Amino acid sequence: MEDIYKLKPEQFPEGLNEIPQPPKTLYIRGKLPSEDVVYLAVVGSRKYTSYGRDICEKLIHGLKGYPIVIVSGLAIGIDTIAHKAALEAGLTTISFPGSGLDNSVLHPRNNVKLAQEIIDKGGCLISEMDPSWKATLYSFPQRNRLMAGISKAVLIIEAEEKSGTLITARMALDYNRDVLAVPGSAFSSNSNGTNWLIKQGATPVTNSGEVLEALGFEVTKEKRSDKEKYADCGKDEMKIIELLREPMERNDLIRELGMNIGPANALLSIMEIKELIKEEMGEIRKM
Repeated sequence: MEDIYKLKPEQFPEGLNEIPQPPKTLYIRGKLPSEDVVYLAVVGSRKYTSYGRDICEKLIHGLKGYPIVIVSGLAIGIDTIAHKAALEAGLTTISFPGSGLDNSVLHPRNNVKLAQEIIDKGGCLISEMDPSWKATLYSFPQRNRLMAGISKAVLIIEAEEKSGTLITARMALDYNRDVLAVPGSAFSSNSNGTNWLIKQGATPVTNSGEVLEALGFEVTKEKRSDKEKYADCGKDEMKIIELLREPMERNDLIRELGMNIGPANALLSIMEIKELIKEEMGEIRKM
């Protein structure tokens, strides 16, 4: 295991010195990213849906090649998916676990291997807890403020109405960080929190371009052929593409599709995120 060492106060990431309760001590395992990067915190539900997993992976993969560091908390669920998607995309990722950094206490135990991979790929683990500190209920909100504080923006993938994810979102707002939220189906309790955040003024995002713009990057869209756009489409997605020879209202499309409302809405949301379809003026059309 790599050495765990204390950062000197002058080495603290700038964002962490700007929050109301800045950390007094920071321990680190691995390598702190250079100063010329943009930090994006990605958080969401531990009990994620397939929609949450797909959108998280899609959004992060679309950030490939940009000087963006993905920040998350190593927790089971969306945090884990975010870290793994970042590694797959060749992005640096860093983690703020709710425990000390020694492997004997690192939380959760299931992600000790992932933590090592984060370090091996140029990222790091950071904690203000003593290296042998075991996770407690209050240590998670404490680390959430660090995740929000270090980041230029916080991206909320899925969240129920009362969840730790919304605590992070509120902290980000308090710290004048941008809050981005993925809209979701009204039929899914996992989207209640994100849809509520959007009503409160969070920026809705459905594709990587919107995330990049929110982070201050200029985005140029490449024109894709139909063959490229539909290369990874499943059978149900292709059926929707075929049905949309002309724009259709959502209810009519779902009826023609012959699927239950919940799965159909989730599939349509994923297709909109993949920029295959778009809903405007009450009708859905191909892009």
